[in-house]
Amino acid sequence: MADLTELVDDTYAEGFRSIYGEVLLTGRDATWLGHAVAAVTGHASSTILCDCEAGVAGYVDAAESPDGRPGAVIEFHVPRFRKDRREHLEKVMLARISQNALTCPTIRCFNRLDVADYFKLGRKIALFGDGHQFRDVRYGERGWVIPTLGGEFFLSRRFGFQDGVMGGNLWFFGADEEAAILAAQRAAIAVEAVPDTITPFPGGVAASGSKAGSRYSFMFASTYAEYCPTLRESLGDRSKLPPDVGSVMEIIINGRDLDALKAATRAAIHAAADTPGLLKISAGNYGGRLGKTFVHLHELIAD
Repeated sequence: MADLTELVDDTYAEGFRSIYGEVLLTGRDATWLGHAVAAVTGHASSTILCDCEAGVAGYVDAAESPDGRPGAVIEFHVPRFRKDRREHLEKVMLARISQNALTCPTIRCFNRLDVADYFKLGRKIALFGDGHQFRDVRYGERGWVIPTLGGEFFLSRRFGFQDGVMGGNLWFFGADEEAAILAAQRAAIAVEAVPDTITPFPGGVAASGSKAGSRYSFMFASTYAEYCPTLRESLGDRSKLPPDVGSVMEIIINGRDLDALKAATRAAIHAAADTPGLLKISAGNYGGRLGKTFVHLHELIAD
């Protein structure tokens, strides 16, 4: 095992608060479940221009799901700093369940958060039934049944939402692209095994780590030029990249709370640490300007 105190920067990842909904999708088999997951979580990598950040928070064996079929737990996160956060999250879940879960053969959709705050999404989505929809209790769940050409679509009546956390992150500095990708990939796979967390970017990895703001007033974020390997010479002293680093990859972690983010970050660090060509593990922060949820890396490796 690599010396983590040398490999890991003494810094912190700066997360920020979210609200999120969580659903369980079940399907006839892994093939159709996979299609539904891909569709429901599509175009949901970054809150910069996506309507939400979504991903798989875990898989459920058939023996443990309400209807005895394989399932996937999906989280949908939107930033809490949005003034319309509740209305927006409801719109996100309404669109993605109705357009991507209902349309996928054999899929059913169950609420996963039994909390005080909820959206009555079942009733709204059921209107697709054009008057032929009906309420029923199935699989131990009160829900709506919508007749479809394929048979029926079942979903819960209510879908809860609660506070969560977005923006946990790790940066992997590699001697070359291969090393950076492999380290980030190992880290993302480790996060997948941690309950109540997601990595929303493609394959769990972001090659385009960004900073808040831009020289263009209409842009919310832009490339983190100071850490781009190809800009090292043109930036000169403004470059913050060590001279032997050829590539930097990032993973973003969202989850239920700070404890979940810490557990996922710890697992990611340990999974990536022995990657050949990995020179440093660090994290992105903005001095507390973006959020107040701090994950201090050295605290994790000291545990």
